[in-house]
Amino acid sequence: MQLSEPTVSPCGIEYSVHACPKTHEREFAAVFSGVQTDGLLIIPTCQRAGLDLVQTGEQIEDEKDRLLERFMTFAKAICDMLLSQGHWADYIDPCSGLPMIHRSGMTTYSEVDALATLLGYKTQNAGCCKILLHPQWGSAVYPASIFAKAPLREVQAAIQAAEPQALAAWTLGKHL
Repeated sequence: MQLSEPTVSPCGIEYSVHACPKTHEREFAAVFSGVQTDGLLIIPTCQRAGLDLVQTGEQIEDEKDRLLERFMTFAKAICDMLLSQGHWADYIDPCSGLPMIHRSGMTTYSEVDALATLLGYKTQNAGCCKILLHPQWGSAVYPASIFAKAPLREVQAAIQAAEPQALAAWTLGKHL
């Protein structure tokens, strides 16, 4: 169930908050071994890339690195705040599909499948990979996910508190 509409933060990260649907419970349990899904919130994010990320080359890799850095700064700040308040939180490394904080599971999380399920975004096969097609940005999109077991208002407060850090990382990345 979608709890908030997709919103683009000042740092350029689109996010929404969803209660964990039944269809995600088994995948979540495999990725985060031993964590129950009751009260779980999924926060899928997307960033608009300056280039079509289906392509290859040094510029594409640089763009992916820049977007990864911004997401990691944003996600870490959100999770650090929620963890400091006694809640469970984690985020996925978009490069590996593995959790960054709770590393007990050995299964990867599919960002593309999650956004297709949670927001109805279309996908397309590109060789051996499935790519996400954002409704406005097409394949110039960088998806990544955050998870939390906390009240919605506290998750929203953590997102707002993380935005200045991600904005600073984004501004720095534009000047590199």
